[in-house]
Amino acid sequence: MTTTVTAAATRTRRLTGFQPTGRLHLGNLLGALRPLIAAQDAAESIALIADLHAMTMDHDPASVRRHTLEQATVMLAAGVDPERTPIVVQSQVREHTELHYLLECVAAHGEAARMIQFKEKSAAGGPIRLSLLTYPVLMAADILLYDTTQVPVGEDQNQHLELARTLAIRFNTKYGDTFTVPEGVRPDSAARIMDLAEPTRKMGKSTGTGQIRLLDPPEVIRRTVARAATDQVGLVRRDRDNQPGVTNLVDILAELTGRPPSDTTSYATLKREVTDAIEAVLTPIRARHAELSANPDSVRAVLAAGAEKVRPTAAATVRRAREAIGLLN
Repeated sequence: MTTTVTAAATRTRRLTGFQPTGRLHLGNLLGALRPLIAAQDAAESIALIADLHAMTMDHDPASVRRHTLEQATVMLAAGVDPERTPIVVQSQVREHTELHYLLECVAAHGEAARMIQFKEKSAAGGPIRLSLLTYPVLMAADILLYDTTQVPVGEDQNQHLELARTLAIRFNTKYGDTFTVPEGVRPDSAARIMDLAEPTRKMGKSTGTGQIRLLDPPEVIRRTVARAATDQVGLVRRDRDNQPGVTNLVDILAELTGRPPSDTTSYATLKREVTDAIEAVLTPIRARHAELSANPDSVRAVLAAGAEKVRPTAAATVRRAREAIGLLN
């Protein structure tokens, strides 16, 4: 299937999204932030803080605001350059919600209802917000709004990207060429960082006890790694099926240092090496975060500038979509 490219999309443009539902962790750094930073010279990139997605579940408004500002500050501290990579808060660019509705007009109920996250969360029982059903269409709007050509995706996001592609192609076919159809790209990192306490589940922002958050103090990191699940095999090797905990530690060390552990490394030594490697990476991030946090208005100014930088592209996309679907501009 061919990719429709608008005149605005003349080079590679990547969109990387983050939900402010908790504090960024080591998996976010290695799987999303580092590739985003590495691509700043090679592609036009946008870092999107998707605060509207946090509305799909019961939430504390103050926490969403706090996590949004903290995520932006951590991105800057980790090396995101807002001159090359605008950091955009989703709710500050209103075209996201307008395009969301226009795409709902070509989306089907069944397409949204079969999304894994909706099926899992709705299966838990209790009140289900309508936004939980429709937010994959909002995610499609997030991607299509900026003539995005590439979206870094992990296995758990494939469904959402495919929905965005499906809706773009359907809209283009029915109403004329309007959207760039994005392609998914795998992060350069081959590792999938798992929860240290439960290494069969992915490290997450809001669940699990084996998280390494990017702003955790050294003593918390040391304690979390020391308690990381291992096994009784006694061999330091990659074996995801039989030794998931050890494999996770080996992957983390390799991602942080570029080298595997030595063949003679014990579990205790491996954990010390992992702790030291994490500290070497996170210490400068924590220090820079502390500097930036002393002047939160400067971070808010970065976010305002990011919204202004991307708004012309967003507005142009919505104008095209409005005209194509039959609305007056």
